[in-house]
Amino acid sequence: MTLPEPLDVLAVAPHPDDLEITCGGTLAKLVRQGKRVGIVDLTTGEPTPRGSLEIRAREAEAARVELGVPVRVNLQLPNRELFDNAANRAALATVFRTWRPRVVLGTFGRTPAASPDHYQGQLLIESSRFWSQLTKWDERFGGTSPWRVPHLVYALFPFDAEQRVFHSQFVVDITDTFETKMRSIACYESQFDAARFDKLRHFAGAFNATQGARCGFTYGELFALPTPVGTGDFFAVATGAQGSAVPVQLPGKDHLPMG
Repeated sequence: MTLPEPLDVLAVAPHPDDLEITCGGTLAKLVRQGKRVGIVDLTTGEPTPRGSLEIRAREAEAARVELGVPVRVNLQLPNRELFDNAANRAALATVFRTWRPRVVLGTFGRTPAASPDHYQGQLLIESSRFWSQLTKWDERFGGTSPWRVPHLVYALFPFDAEQRVFHSQFVVDITDTFETKMRSIACYESQFDAARFDKLRHFAGAFNATQGARCGFTYGELFALPTPVGTGDFFAVATGAQGSAVPVQLPGKDHLPMG
């Protein structure tokens, strides 16, 4: 079987627009940095009170182009009835085995005020990552070979029901891609008319500004890891942030902050 070139990062979420909202700035930044990036939408997002299958597909494609992501796959699992079950694990694991990503970036969080698909999607992403490496089951995965996904990163829903304690978290500076992120979200006109988009822009801007400010960035996106951050470069990790957003300015040129 001829497989496509492996991806550096494969981002996965239940619905079209979930990734744009949670980590669109980072996806655009990764593309600009020369990384091979793909997106997997677990469902079409339909039915909803707005839109249709055809409209949502066009919007997702427009958002893909805006972000510059070369690969977007829709598994067409059932929206509103998304569950972490055997059939769905096999479907997503087959995608992992096909694209062989170094990093799976999956949305994370339990959102009782929003779709229960979000939490089921989190469970499905985690379990499919494990299923992707299983041997003696190739017939369940379209004849593809086992693939062990080395790294899992969580893109956090900002309205999770729980207060989480992760092994580690980090913020990506999206100051230079925030507007790209917002344009990708605006592609979903069926879901966000002018009034709804204005509210979402206000929320996203405030949230990303808050997360970014913790590291001295104008805008940032927050991520979490199920493991501690591992590095061989102490200073790359220790100085990745720019420090406090409101540092005390000492007098004199000899007290300028170090880069």
